[in-house]
Amino acid sequence: MTRTAFFISDGTGITAESLGRSLLAQFENVEIRMLTKPYIDTVEKAENLVEVINGVAVRDGEMPIIIDTIVDSNIRQIISDAEGFNIDIFSTFLEPLEQELKTHSSYTVGRTHSIGKDEVYMDRIHSVHFALDNDDGARTHQYDKADVILIGVSRCGKTPTSLYLALQFGIRAANYPLTEDDLDEDGTLKLPKALAPHHHKLFGLTIDPRRLAAIRHERRPNSRYSSMDQCVQEVGQAEGLYRQMHIPFIDTTRFSVEEISTRMIAEMGLMRRFSPR
Repeated sequence: MTRTAFFISDGTGITAESLGRSLLAQFENVEIRMLTKPYIDTVEKAENLVEVINGVAVRDGEMPIIIDTIVDSNIRQIISDAEGFNIDIFSTFLEPLEQELKTHSSYTVGRTHSIGKDEVYMDRIHSVHFALDNDDGARTHQYDKADVILIGVSRCGKTPTSLYLALQFGIRAANYPLTEDDLDEDGTLKLPKALAPHHHKLFGLTIDPRRLAAIRHERRPNSRYSSMDQCVQEVGQAEGLYRQMHIPFIDTTRFSVEEISTRMIAEMGLMRRFSPR
């Protein structure tokens, strides 16, 4: 079965798309073509979009699914007249909340993803800069300012996780690569000197060696760096270090960066400086 889903907003469309994808992901037996339509903020744009939706309904022989976060009631009414199965986020949730809170919503377009308070926005930017400045073991002298330090072998997901933590939660995350330079004389991995004073901030990432080899092969094909033997060895050494030093860690193989980050926050007890946007 194939259906088309429209995520519609008079703002960025991030909320509609995020919620829509989360809901539709539960239906594994349905193939869904997803289309995001942001900034539908005029009657003309809404009417043009309705024509597109109605055309898709004819083409598919099934009503498209419409998930919208339209604030303006006039535009929302136009969208609701389309030949689709409509889930109106604002009217579904805001009206009951207005009754419970005994006040009216501001119905402000783009409020969820606006800059808002300057100090919150700037804290977010500073966290992203910190993650970039402290990527891949750079500037270890700044680790006293870090909320968490991710460690792991090359290409296990440290950088994207650090940036996601910064952008979504304002967490100052540094990351440090475990390499052959950190091997002891007996071939075991030792904790680098730069990390020793910050043991309580360390969180390890690991990965299935087969997946790691595939990722590295895209970067350096047919090299020792991407060989299965090398990947098995590095991952084994890293996991051995985590267990020996009692460093919490997570296998990133089958988790998204969102799942890795939220699990890490929960396990480390990290304080979010703001909610995800």
